[in-house]
Amino acid sequence: MKNKNTIYKNLIVFTMILVIWEFIFRIKIFSPIYLPGPYMVLKSFLEMIADGSLIVNIYMSLFRIGLGFILAFITALGLSLGYFLNAKVFSYLDGILNFLKNIPPLGLVPLLILWLGIGEGTKIIMVFMASFFPLFLNMKKGFLGFDKELVEMALSFSYNKMDIFKKVILPQSLPDIYTGIRISLGYAYRSIIAAEMIAASSGLGYLLNFSRQMSRTDKVLVSLIVIGFLGLFTDYLLAKLSKIVLKGDLRNET
Repeated sequence: MKNKNTIYKNLIVFTMILVIWEFIFRIKIFSPIYLPGPYMVLKSFLEMIADGSLIVNIYMSLFRIGLGFILAFITALGLSLGYFLNAKVFSYLDGILNFLKNIPPLGLVPLLILWLGIGEGTKIIMVFMASFFPLFLNMKKGFLGFDKELVEMALSFSYNKMDIFKKVILPQSLPDIYTGIRISLGYAYRSIIAAEMIAASSGLGYLLNFSRQMSRTDKVLVSLIVIGFLGLFTDYLLAKLSKIVLKGDLRNET
């Protein structure tokens, strides 16, 4: 029932936006060159679907996001487990990690272009850098913030270290891991669009920038709307997955 209410509320808001948009278009406050109507944008969307340009660019952006995110997830998981197993040794990395955390991924673009050109490596590293720290910090928080009393109770039942991790620590850390995934995917979307606008010949960011250069506001709006709905769909899938894995426990969700 709650999900249906959320859907209805979203439909009402989107419908109101469309009505206001159509009204502004019809009273001609702005030239159609700068603000085309919903029908013109829909027409461009269907044309871009038909000629395949939109599908190809969506695929390229999602491919880069997926690969960069997976690499970031594996690296963050390995490092956070390292802190869990031996925090004293891994604490030597605190300085360099804090240093890298404060460098915005976009700031790396000039250096990455000099080193790697505008190939796939530049975009994937951008997604990796944008995704890594939200994942790592939340995983680290989850693995190190376990309930010590529960661990002591497990030890009293003769659990070995692996059982304690699987049955006590990992379940407690899942809400933090979920939060890290959700935040990092949002950052991944933003970073890939920015990277593709600067150094790419394909992808939604490239399509957005190319449409701007051609003064095709309708295609710019199509690109923005598609990006927004892709983000909404990803968030929806994560919410569904969380209900299965976390059984609805989103206490740490932000």
